[in-house]
Amino acid sequence: MATGSVTSGPAVAADAAIAGRAGVVRAGAAAGKYLTFQLDREEFGIGVLQVREIMAVQDITAVPQTADYVKGVINLRGKVIPVICLRTRFGLPAAAYGERTSIIVVDVRGQSGAMQVGIIVDGVSEVLNVAASDIEPTPDFGGTAAPAYLLGMAKSKDRVKILLDIDQVATASEVEALRSFRTTPETGGPGRTQDDAIQ
Repeated sequence: MATGSVTSGPAVAADAAIAGRAGVVRAGAAAGKYLTFQLDREEFGIGVLQVREIMAVQDITAVPQTADYVKGVINLRGKVIPVICLRTRFGLPAAAYGERTSIIVVDVRGQSGAMQVGIIVDGVSEVLNVAASDIEPTPDFGGTAAPAYLLGMAKSKDRVKILLDIDQVATASEVEALRSFRTTPETGGPGRTQDDAIQ
């Protein structure tokens, strides 16, 4: 799989102008094991300790009036999980789901506490053991700062994996707003609790 500049998506470039610091390896980019996956021509990695499950794409219940990258929610063994599309989140062009398209369920920490979120990726690659010496700083985006969700760049043979802080990627306010959804006793599907309806 080919790799290239992280600025391939316009949303990444836009975020670079307002978030994070450039030219540094962030504290979260520690040596260890990362699950790597593909989006378009790029390869990304997230810490395996935050990965709960990998599954094929399933039926997603759309939620009105949410950000375009928030695809909705799924019912995972009685628990409602928000699902986001990383392609859309990073401003990459839309693509049809294929045989390798997957949902990675991750544990994330947001402002209102821990939650699980599903992220849609083009395909899961491998678990990569990254040494500290293999992690390089995020590049200088033409004098602007790197997005807060970029931890660093991991060198692997002749390729580069973009290490992500999945907490920063998946806990935007639009995603955290879906915490109020629960499984409904009647259908087993997503819905709001009676207390939520009163609020």
